[in-house]
Amino acid sequence: QAQVVESGGGLVQPGGSLRLSCAASRSIFSIYAMGWYRQAPGKQRELVAAVTGGGRINYADSVKGRFTISRDNAKNTVYLQMNSLKPEDTAVYYCNIHDGLRDYWGQGTQVTVSS
Repeated sequence: QAQVVESGGGLVQPGGSLRLSCAASRSIFSIYAMGWYRQAPGKQRELVAAVTGGGRINYADSVKGRFTISRDNAKNTVYLQMNSLKPEDTAVYYCNIHDGLRDYWGQGTQVTVSS
């Protein structure tokens, strides 16, 4: 069974919104940080947003003011609220969990922004 599972991707028009969810298995006992990365065809994977256990949040410059990352510790889940979506946001979005020692990656969820 996958330890990190993303959901919420899909097709949306420019200016629209999507919310991605990432659920981490309880088998990952200690979560230090949770984040979202994305990768478009022919491009390198890049950090979109991340939040640490201490609450520190980082965003890529390209998404500041449009995307919001949040986490629900009780549900072991991290969310990415994406507003004012642009065609250049089109990519496969990957959830990442860091437990202080290693990284766990989700399978990816496709986000397509197009008319």
